[in-house]
Amino acid sequence: MSAPTESTREGSLEAPLRHALDWRNPQFYDEQNLFAELERVFNICHGCRRCFNLCNAFPTLFDAIDASDTLELDGVPKQVYWNVVDHCYLCDMCFMTKCPYVPPHEWNLDFPHLMLRAKAVKFRKGEVRGRDKLLTSTDRVGSLAGIPVVAQAVNAANKLKPVRALLDKTLGIHPEAILPEYHSATLRKRLGNHQPKAALIEAAGPTRGKVALFTTCYGNYNEPQIGADLVAVFEHNDIPIRLVGKERCCGMPKLELGDFDAVAIAKDANIPQLTALIDDGWDIVAPVPSCVLMFKQELPLMFPDDAQVAKVRDAIYDPFEYLILRHKHGKLKTDFKQSLGTVAYHVPCHLRVQNIGLKTKDMLQLVPGTQVQAIERCSGHDGTYAVKREFHEISMKICKPVVNRVTQSNADHYSSDCPMAGHQIENGLRDGRQPEHPLTLLRNAYGI
Repeated sequence: MSAPTESTREGSLEAPLRHALDWRNPQFYDEQNLFAELERVFNICHGCRRCFNLCNAFPTLFDAIDASDTLELDGVPKQVYWNVVDHCYLCDMCFMTKCPYVPPHEWNLDFPHLMLRAKAVKFRKGEVRGRDKLLTSTDRVGSLAGIPVVAQAVNAANKLKPVRALLDKTLGIHPEAILPEYHSATLRKRLGNHQPKAALIEAAGPTRGKVALFTTCYGNYNEPQIGADLVAVFEHNDIPIRLVGKERCCGMPKLELGDFDAVAIAKDANIPQLTALIDDGWDIVAPVPSCVLMFKQELPLMFPDDAQVAKVRDAIYDPFEYLILRHKHGKLKTDFKQSLGTVAYHVPCHLRVQNIGLKTKDMLQLVPGTQVQAIERCSGHDGTYAVKREFHEISMKICKPVVNRVTQSNADHYSSDCPMAGHQIENGLRDGRQPEHPLTLLRNAYGI
């Protein structure tokens, strides 16, 4: 590996560039070609090691090299390559915050998307467990578990040690992982007849002043109160809001599994719905950062020539991004009734990747008497990684610095835009305190 030239050092100071995913090219799935690229990238990572303290993919690689006879990558068995791939859960933090060799640097490293390519090769080879297919089938599982009697039974069973031991033995679901609850009164059922309140629609900056809510699988089936809080906050600010008429999972779980065909099916169901709303003057908002990121980044990289995908990319917002844009143009109410005190606020990786800044922190700090302590560390959850038997303990180790920061803050509340990350922190604290979503905190501050 040659030393960086002056031109490559200058290149590393440019804004990172993300290449489109060439996933329809047959060579994308050529295993020999894949392993040649894995070897090239792993050698560069070995010589750098700046990402040693991120996810467990990098320690897995570096420990294997350090334990080899040659102390170089050529002494590492190829099976270890797959172990590295399995530990990457596509948080994107190496690309966004650590790696000096991302495009347009001539070494052209995009570690997360190389791992994504490897996951796609693995999926196409059929080397994916039934458990992983089940965990990523969020629409199917949610609709079944959301049946009233079934929801009660599932939620009760998930708290019983014998049942959790059985799930561990049969599916590989770690018995100490917090599993999401299911609600028969889903968000879509709660708001199914919801009509946007009449209001004078006022644009503010890029926002057009009326919003369609993409509920997300998690927001619909698992924590519908978050969506209800979002609706209350937006309506308090005279923003008419409605539900997207029909939606599928955004596709992020299947993307992380490497099932690109399933992602394409979800895209074909969602994008026409969303573009029709956009053409009718509605902006799109979703309460889960990973879902917003899917439409903002991953789908445009998978379908770079699709004009409808680009239209959704430009019209979808994180809820706090939207509210702060309104505030900057004098269109946000600040009639808060209650201070929040101190808030230990975890910033999810998939929110940081959006490069919009700490809008949630900015919004909460508008509340008088409120101090927000931001924690920019990964929780290690990733939706499915933390619940799997083979990864749970590692995920909790990754989360430990976040848990320590929450404990040391002695805050009145702890919170994360990602509700799953919030429960991961809860699992680390083990003191009975539960996370409160930022939208819930904001609604409480308004007293609505």
